[in-house]
Amino acid sequence: MVKGLYKYAQNLGVVAGSDGAGTVEAVGPQVTRFKPGDKVVTNFHQGHIYGAPDMAALCSGLGGALDGVIREFGVFNEQGLVRMPRNLNFLEASTLSCAAVTAWNSLYGLESKALKAGDWVLVQGTGGVSIFGLQFAKAAGAKVIATTSSPEKIEKLKKLGADHVINYKEDEKWGETAKSLTPNQEGVNHILEVGGPATIAQSFQALKFDGNISIIGFLTGYTGDGQSFLDCLTHYCTVRGIIVGSRAHFEDMNKCIEANDIHPVIDEKMFSLEQTKEAYQYLWEQKFFGKVVIKID
Repeated sequence: MVKGLYKYAQNLGVVAGSDGAGTVEAVGPQVTRFKPGDKVVTNFHQGHIYGAPDMAALCSGLGGALDGVIREFGVFNEQGLVRMPRNLNFLEASTLSCAAVTAWNSLYGLESKALKAGDWVLVQGTGGVSIFGLQFAKAAGAKVIATTSSPEKIEKLKKLGADHVINYKEDEKWGETAKSLTPNQEGVNHILEVGGPATIAQSFQALKFDGNISIIGFLTGYTGDGQSFLDCLTHYCTVRGIIVGSRAHFEDMNKCIEANDIHPVIDEKMFSLEQTKEAYQYLWEQKFFGKVVIKID
């Protein structure tokens, strides 16, 4: 969005940031979901409550179409908030709204292909969606293959539970390698595709027959060879675009976070409200591991 590459609903001049956690200070006379003192987290699309999103819901994104969370106080509709998981602190909970719900929707949003114990999952890189995908997959009893270009991050991924880690800079055919690691070399069931046109070809190479690719991001840009619609046919697979998820997804995910005591991975470098610009630059340079947090006192 800062670089002018965001393709979804946005209005110039709104307060930035979609992910935030805090305490309810006051409520209106007809509010029933929360009371003062409750700990809450923002829903990314304020109008996406359950089911498939409509255009109105997609035009209700915080930090894009509506004022976001990088501020000390904000006024939100009660329907656009969820209760904070009881096992998390505010900094951890503030990371959930976008990346975590996106990962959850990718793995569980399509009920006919929902993640099961014993499935194989491929995650790309060490950004928020991929790390949450890794954590949710391991909590479900799945096997996880992760990719990275950083030798230093390999051990970090393994400590989080990754069963295999592939350096995609050293292995250009990382998709084929990933497939070879699965039982009978059948391929992976789920791929969280965050790279875009430059990575989708290898994602298809890694995929199991009748597997599922969740198209989430375009870190490698919009242009490139990509793949044709025939690849979906020849792989007999589902390719599904993901734009975060609903409040219902969020609430289901929070149950899993509490039940499995999952804690978001936060980058070691933290920023203050006054350092917001530096935080965005740090994010753009991809120096982080997990989620980058701005702490507002």
